[in-house]
Amino acid sequence: MIEKLDENKKLNIEEILKDLDKYEPKWRGWHWREPYPEGKVGEFIYREISKPLKKSQPLPAARSFENIDPQPKAVITTEIASGRFEDDLRRMRMAAWHGADHLMVIRTAGQSHIDGLIEGTPEGIGGIPITRKEVRATRKAIDLIEEEVGRKINFHSYVSGVAGPDIAVMFAEEGVNGAHQDPQYNILYRNINMFRSFVDAAVAKKIMAWAGMLQIDGAHNANATAMKGYNVMPELMVQHAINAKFSEMVGMKSENISLSTVPPTSAPAPCMRYDLPYAVALRDLFDKYKMRAQMNTRYVESCEREATVSHTLNLLISELTSVDIQSTITPDEGRNVPWHYNNIHAVNTTKQSFIAMDGLKDMVEIKKTGPLPKKVREIKERAVLFLEEIIKAGGYFKAVDVGFFVDSGLYPERNGDGIARKMEGGDAVGTILKREKDYFAPVCAHFGYNNVPKQYDKPCDAINKCTLCDHSKIKYIDELDENDNVFKRMEDVKEDGTVVPEVQWSKDGYVKVTLCLPENEQISEAAALEIGKRMNLKEVEVIHKQILQKAEGTLIEIKGISNFEPVKRDELVLPKRRKTLSEDVMRSYVKEHPIKVVAATVGEDEHSVGLREVIDIKHGGVEKFGMEVIYLGTSCPVEKLVEAAIESNSKAILCSTIITHNEVHIKNMEKLNDLCVEKGIRNKLILVSGGTQITDHIAKDHGMDAGFGRGSSGTDVASFIIKKLMGADTTEEK
Repeated sequence: MIEKLDENKKLNIEEILKDLDKYEPKWRGWHWREPYPEGKVGEFIYREISKPLKKSQPLPAARSFENIDPQPKAVITTEIASGRFEDDLRRMRMAAWHGADHLMVIRTAGQSHIDGLIEGTPEGIGGIPITRKEVRATRKAIDLIEEEVGRKINFHSYVSGVAGPDIAVMFAEEGVNGAHQDPQYNILYRNINMFRSFVDAAVAKKIMAWAGMLQIDGAHNANATAMKGYNVMPELMVQHAINAKFSEMVGMKSENISLSTVPPTSAPAPCMRYDLPYAVALRDLFDKYKMRAQMNTRYVESCEREATVSHTLNLLISELTSVDIQSTITPDEGRNVPWHYNNIHAVNTTKQSFIAMDGLKDMVEIKKTGPLPKKVREIKERAVLFLEEIIKAGGYFKAVDVGFFVDSGLYPERNGDGIARKMEGGDAVGTILKREKDYFAPVCAHFGYNNVPKQYDKPCDAINKCTLCDHSKIKYIDELDENDNVFKRMEDVKEDGTVVPEVQWSKDGYVKVTLCLPENEQISEAAALEIGKRMNLKEVEVIHKQILQKAEGTLIEIKGISNFEPVKRDELVLPKRRKTLSEDVMRSYVKEHPIKVVAATVGEDEHSVGLREVIDIKHGGVEKFGMEVIYLGTSCPVEKLVEAAIESNSKAILCSTIITHNEVHIKNMEKLNDLCVEKGIRNKLILVSGGTQITDHIAKDHGMDAGFGRGSSGTDVASFIIKKLMGADTTEEK
């Protein structure tokens, strides 16, 4: 039984799977982030943040800000679709540490056409957490993860397809917190009979309402399927309206209804002129509902940079128009099943952008006059006219039958390319049965006519509680297939002391290689595949290519499966970690033994920021501990450094070298060492080199006493110098 997670140990999936038949969810409903009105994190005061996490992984730049990790106000989603839930649990933990509190698993399209619950944990069609065992194991793991990070985490999937009501019941029983539910999604994108879809939706929504689940609709899919998504904005308004009002009529609270909003365009279109008015129009028409903003995937290609920029622009709209849930589309959406680290990149893009824009609305506001409100009004008017035409045509079902929806014409124009579904067609057609007069279902959450005998206070009194009221009554089924199950998959990749690269599944062996080839696109692609094979990669594929110039070069990214002998963990030579002395010890030593150091950026190198952070007292540099620094600036000749050290009787030379072209950093380190030997002072000086490409190993190999690379601080350097002068061990391991 796992009581809590150890942050230095991997999630134990085997332990999660134990005693699942006895597990019950700890809480139900949806959790919004808790406000943090005092707003103080580190030295800054924020205006739109939520309560900090107990444990988290801050943004890379946080190193310069005391490792603070302020959390945005909006719930942040990470969307996972690897197909193996046991690997998704580990990805969820990583995402939660970076600030995600809406863990959404995307089921496969094929499940829409299955008319009952799947059991066990099959890969393939049921591989994404949608079976009871997968859902229960995931919720159990999330219980532990949310305890570790100190915030409740929402688990989410899809209540759709022919088995939608069955799935809704299972989700309510197992503590799923949110779900997509939209009968129009079933009709338009899964070709499920329209009448059956709305009947099923009523049942499913009633159950979701009982459990307090948040509902997200599927109207945004029109953006992804229309030839010109930016022309379907009025229709999207209508789809949102139909589903939201239908949900309320079934019994769902308006605060538990969330619109899935997607900006309709992307650069190189003038996207802000379309996307911002659309977002404002949505807030005007649907102000009593929640907004879940998602990036538009319609225009995502294979370039991670482009996808990240689009995501950031979309986040600006979310900030300006207010958003309750921010969905994150991974930057590799256009080329892979999303990889572990790209899920984290997407979460960090959202966190970084929202925190950067904190307080933006205090400084700028959306204009109330000019082209913006004019466009907003136009979108709303077109939407109202669209809805009126649906009524005139005979209602929603008739409108779908004749192809009103996802037509790429800007309403009232039509191009005749809408999705048409027949009223008498689609999956599960003709399967609706009218309930008999004496129909009685002894369950608590039930939609429609239910002839409950008068002697019962609630329907399930007849059977001494239903599964919604008594979790122990649920029949739990473990695995049904001896080959296609989680235990078999885990046996194939069991822990054996090796370290294997992975991006999608445990030990999948995938690596990505970036190549810049000085050839045209065709030659570069062929050459990249051959290079990958010669690097001993298997199943090499080109996953991205970008023409830098037709004749001069092409950027190619390939992926392949590593085909080398596995690295054994216990045979690795781990790098030594220097223990830093306490600040009090360092100050006391320098007070009794004054230390001068000479510092400069050498050669023809004009970089100074990194060195200033290492030496300046205001950055917590070596001056903080009382050391006197003689700073010679940038582009300093090595000879001048040595002469200054001799003249000032310094104890150490700090040599910064950022530029590495033609191995100039190595040449400068060797020159510094040789010059000190030549002057007969090498044994009297501590030589320290630093820079983004410097490692301790490289520095020592080329005459230095120590090297400090990316992420090093003045404290690290000061501690090394003082330890060296004290004669203490400078390579102790943490």
